[in-house]
Amino acid sequence: MQDAGFVRKAFAGIASRYVLANHVLSLGIDVLWRRQTARLVAAMQPQMILDLATGSGDLAQTIRQACPEAKILGADFSVPMMREAQSRSFETLVAADGMALPFKNASYDVLTVAFGLRNMASWPEALMEMRRVLKQHGHLVVLDFSIPTLPLLRPAYLFYLKNVMPRIAGWITGQRAAYEYLCSSVERFPSGSDMEKLILSCGFASVKTHRLSFGIASLYIAEAA
Repeated sequence: MQDAGFVRKAFAGIASRYVLANHVLSLGIDVLWRRQTARLVAAMQPQMILDLATGSGDLAQTIRQACPEAKILGADFSVPMMREAQSRSFETLVAADGMALPFKNASYDVLTVAFGLRNMASWPEALMEMRRVLKQHGHLVVLDFSIPTLPLLRPAYLFYLKNVMPRIAGWITGQRAAYEYLCSSVERFPSGSDMEKLILSCGFASVKTHRLSFGIASLYIAEAA
């Protein structure tokens, strides 16, 4: 179980510098990950899209460019983060907790969540709630960090994750403790086949993993049963 209160406070503290920190820490690669995600979503030709844990609206805006005819709603439990989305001209937003979404069953064709499932109080409960609001044969798209499996890259990345990233993010945001938590959460978060098993256990019929940037991030595409 994640500490929801700590997560809410952490994101409130880093909201104004969150986008800058992401771009610096990933060397801008996160932009490419979101574009790839948006292309895959566009291929599904959805009409109704929910971007959960939308934060500053980065993914929602990228999807909006790729799917101009779709209706896209961003939801997040952090109001300060959503204010950042509003300041960047994404205003179709609702305050909502991923553990108890205020939407009817089978409301959306696609539900996306980028770097957000990892911070929810219970991953299985959150996934089941996502499944509830998806239409039958709708798609769940999860983008998040993962740990590379290549023998030489894995230890180097773990060193960066534990020792370098929190320090740099602390300089940028003034909130080193928040990034110490966020970075440590990456190592605990299931990835690859472990994430596939988790998703399948929560009411999804199939799931496929796309490893990005040698496994630094992973993109999971699941179809609702």
